[in-house]
Amino acid sequence: MEQGNKIALITGASRGLGKNMALNLAEQGTDIVVIFRTKEDEAREVVAAIEGMGRKAVAMQLDTANTKTFDAFFGALQTVLQNTWNRKTFDFLINNAGIDANSMFADTTEEDFDALMNVHFKGVYFLTQKALPYIADHGRIINLSTGLARFVTPGYAAYASMKGAIEVLTRYLAKELGPRGITVNVVAPGIIHTDFTKRAFAAHPGMEDHINSITALGRAGEPQDIGAVVAFLCTEGARWINAQRIEASGGMNL
Repeated sequence: MEQGNKIALITGASRGLGKNMALNLAEQGTDIVVIFRTKEDEAREVVAAIEGMGRKAVAMQLDTANTKTFDAFFGALQTVLQNTWNRKTFDFLINNAGIDANSMFADTTEEDFDALMNVHFKGVYFLTQKALPYIADHGRIINLSTGLARFVTPGYAAYASMKGAIEVLTRYLAKELGPRGITVNVVAPGIIHTDFTKRAFAAHPGMEDHINSITALGRAGEPQDIGAVVAFLCTEGARWINAQRIEASGGMNL
């Protein structure tokens, strides 16, 4: 198996895109630390699926919006790494956790803004900072952005702005961590069929046709479309890809 005993830590891995990333990485031989916020049962189902592939996996709880818990989390992770893998480090950090919220610019409250900021930028910034001593040299960091940082859909000004900040942060991390051989890239999905978007598709019967019409490949994305890209970035073949924004949208709004 290509990845040997590599270990990936994936936030928001109990469902949706994070779950698919975890399963894709496990299929190519990577062990997984499945991070969940509230969906423990779903996280344990992901662990069971990974173990069914012959890989090791553990589920750990973390609210990535609450930076005050990060020190305790990494203390617990150190014990898990030692007991499960007899290691002090892991190889791949995938900052996937997110929340879905939209409001027009004029209607966005400070509370809404802060909730998005804490998950999508502040949490990623300081979780990555705290993770640095635990990421192995020549490891990988993959951040998640969005196609909305390139094209505009009204109602996502706050969310997309924070993802734009993640794209800038990714380049800075790539430069600063280069001496350790750690690559840092950002994956920007277009609209994907997940539990996040299920309500929107259900509430707007014409939405599917519209998405199909503005996408070069003629359809909305599926979790596998993103999970496979993230898994590839963790392969040896992707070792020279660094500081890049990779949009996986099927060619939306070209």
